[in-house]
Amino acid sequence: MPKLKINGVEINYSLDGTGEETIVFLNGIMMNTLSWNDFVPVLTEQNSYRLLRLDFRDMGFSSPYTEDYDVSIHVDDLKGLLDELGIRKVHLLGVSYGAMVAMMFALKYPENLSTLILPNAVARVTRFLQAASDIWEYSAATNSGELFFKLSMPFIYSDEFYERNWEWLKEREAFFDQILTKEYFASLQRLSRSSKNFDILDEIHKIKVPTLLIAGSRDIITPVSEMKKIQERIEGSRMIIIEGAGHASFYEKMDEFVTAVLGFVALHRD
Repeated sequence: MPKLKINGVEINYSLDGTGEETIVFLNGIMMNTLSWNDFVPVLTEQNSYRLLRLDFRDMGFSSPYTEDYDVSIHVDDLKGLLDELGIRKVHLLGVSYGAMVAMMFALKYPENLSTLILPNAVARVTRFLQAASDIWEYSAATNSGELFFKLSMPFIYSDEFYERNWEWLKEREAFFDQILTKEYFASLQRLSRSSKNFDILDEIHKIKVPTLLIAGSRDIITPVSEMKKIQERIEGSRMIIIEGAGHASFYEKMDEFVTAVLGFVALHRD
């Protein structure tokens, strides 16, 4: 995957497809560009969009950033990447941590957006989410992929998903234990700390671009009740609830997720 130097750091990205309109996917805190691989053929080959994926600084294959920072640092990195690639306007989708960045981008650079799509999002870090982040940071500090998986994944996947996919989850646990490095865990801790004080609930009423929220009915990290607070404040926004899905609704119910995204984007083509 190519990299571009943006604001002094190397940002890893992938741009697929040849369509006239571009959808940007922003990662959740534990993800990287490869996490979206299954979405590439659906969006680019079957539906003729360009798909831009990127790793934030300190994430995935982008440069590590060893000092503490605020989550807002990624907003100008995204803007710089779009400018370097000559992309003027996009449909911006951000999941969880990526949704925080997406909302701040919409506030700062609305002229660059055709739509804003916020799956599994919050406009403030609740006390429960702070507690979950503390657990992720604690488990990451052990440098044990097995322990990290055991302590973090029950917050991510729904109970129904656990029942249906227990063997796969056990395989993923063993895989995490083999591949996760000290550097990954250090970056994860910094990423987690960067959003501890995130709260833009009183600002998001300024977002005027067409906005879609996608919630999981069994998501305990970014619950429907918190997502409704976003919907109430962004005028004209819509919300779809994916039944039986947790915080990783885009994995658990991929077909429903993609249908919601494509339907909304199609309504707002330039």
